[in-house]
Amino acid sequence: MKSQEIRERYLKFFEKRGHKVIPSASLLPANYDIPDKGTLFTTAGMQPLVPYLLGAKHPAGTRLVDVQKCVRTGDIDDVGDNRHCTFFEMMGNWSLGDYFKEESIAWSLEFLTSKEEGLGLDPSRFYMTVFKGEDGIPRDNDSIRIWKENFAKHGIEAEVSGDDEYIKGEIRILPLGKDDNFWIAGATGPCGGDTEMFYDVLGEEKGGKLEGKFADLVKSGRLIEVWNNVFMEFNKTADGKYEMLAKPNVDTGMGLERTTVVMQGKENVFETDIFESLLGLIKRLAIKRDEKAERIVADHIRSAVMIISDGVTPSNTEAGYVLRRVLRRAIRYIDQLGIKNEEILNIAKAAIAELSYAYPILLVKENEILDVIKNEDEKFRRTLRDGIQSLKKIFNSAIGGIDPENLPPGTVITGNVIRVNGEIIFNIYQSYGVPIEISQEIMSGWGLAFDEQTMKEAKNAYIKHQAISKAGSEQKFKGGLAGTGEIETKYHTATHLLLSALRKVLGGEIVQKGSNITVERMRFDFNWPEKLMPEQIKKVEDLVNEKIAEKIPVQMMELPKEEAKKIVTTLSFDLSKYGDVVKVYKIDDFSAEFCGGPHVSNTSELGHFKIVKEEAVSAGVRRIKAVLTCVLCRSR
Repeated sequence: MKSQEIRERYLKFFEKRGHKVIPSASLLPANYDIPDKGTLFTTAGMQPLVPYLLGAKHPAGTRLVDVQKCVRTGDIDDVGDNRHCTFFEMMGNWSLGDYFKEESIAWSLEFLTSKEEGLGLDPSRFYMTVFKGEDGIPRDNDSIRIWKENFAKHGIEAEVSGDDEYIKGEIRILPLGKDDNFWIAGATGPCGGDTEMFYDVLGEEKGGKLEGKFADLVKSGRLIEVWNNVFMEFNKTADGKYEMLAKPNVDTGMGLERTTVVMQGKENVFETDIFESLLGLIKRLAIKRDEKAERIVADHIRSAVMIISDGVTPSNTEAGYVLRRVLRRAIRYIDQLGIKNEEILNIAKAAIAELSYAYPILLVKENEILDVIKNEDEKFRRTLRDGIQSLKKIFNSAIGGIDPENLPPGTVITGNVIRVNGEIIFNIYQSYGVPIEISQEIMSGWGLAFDEQTMKEAKNAYIKHQAISKAGSEQKFKGGLAGTGEIETKYHTATHLLLSALRKVLGGEIVQKGSNITVERMRFDFNWPEKLMPEQIKKVEDLVNEKIAEKIPVQMMELPKEEAKKIVTTLSFDLSKYGDVVKVYKIDDFSAEFCGGPHVSNTSELGHFKIVKEEAVSAGVRRIKAVLTCVLCRSR
């Protein structure tokens, strides 16, 4: 079964059971309706739906189904092995205070095993985990009972493992602890146990009777997780108590890539149809063969295409930095494979063609995406040239004035190991963006190698740099997925006023290119080719403060999308991410935007608006940082 069919079957299966199909949210949480200060990208299917899992009313109703695009780069160095990707898609179905465990579990097994509507997998090859109970929360005996009943429909006896978590005989249900089978968004709030579905990829015919410690069978790859259903039935209070929710929710996630691996009988996602044509092109273009390098190029170009389509451009901070790193890593491996520089655009075109089936906006933005990739490729190659000049200085110092590029053809310098302060190698990375491993490769091509101590020093400096950046990011984005407090709410409304003020001062073509909110400040990116003049900044400030002083009520309307488009005439985002019914927040005749909230009820609640910085983000994109201050004292 092809990946596209898996996607279609999943959506149709749950649509038939009363679920509204909703489009994927943006990869940028900060660009989505609720400012997300926990991550730079959408990393899970549930992430955009957190406000609704916390109790907000969803315009599409109480039963939802989607395929959410996600990006994770925490394991970027592992991409190319059998299971890591930076871009992936998560299928999910949701109950917002509607059905619960009975329907969720029954439908899960039905979709997995039904040949007519689902995946047609063998029910005898499934093993399920449930929450075993901890911290005063009882074992999830309801899920155990429901799984037994549903296995019985297939003539399968399903026993429950003991504390040894050992599979043998008829054991198919394994109770596990909080680390494995319990979910909560933050320190407090809605939470609950989950049930996870694991598939025996070999089956008894190929692998023999399944027996062994559950964790060992997962680690070996014999059992692979395909689905996770979270039953949010408790609310954890600030004093650590778990209280029952009046209306529990169901939150599920099923990876499209991992499911495709199972359905196509492959060992990893790179062998499936998801990567088939893209890897085929890369292999045809490559002069050298390197399976891991080929996979990295394919994965990274797919990620870059998707990230750029959601409005990100390469930069040295936050999401733009992640994009820059992904693209430059792809370029590095394109060179390693001997692929011509200009072919990166053909690889990107192939990725766009593949992904446009699910995300047609890629075809609309194709030229824009290719321009971003081309510009970054050229920029990185310039920085490489500068970095190589610095490496030459190290070479000359180590060898004694010999230019490595003027060595006679075939010359091999042996026995020379460079012993310099590792900070120097790190500084080449920091100054020019040349990764440490690329410096190694270049020097190795000159017949030299760094000694272990030098590399240890360089990598320690790199790790220290990452730790500092991570700490700063955690401080900047502290608050978790559900951070919608009073201050953030004020900044959210101020963002709408700022966008409208910019349009009034600079022109109606201004659109939002990015945003982020913390308890300390708001940050807003917009399209503009040049630095704002002081008088322009003052006009924008004055206009926002004028609307605050007018004490305008903030009106929220839920309208059919087509009707709402008559009110919101200038769009910053692709409308495909919104459902048929949308929320519009209107501030008199000054501002009207599609948004999920939250917002203040009156502009008078905002205080005084002050722009503290205006700067460039990338070509054609400017950034404003602003604060809201006390009305009387004019201080933060």
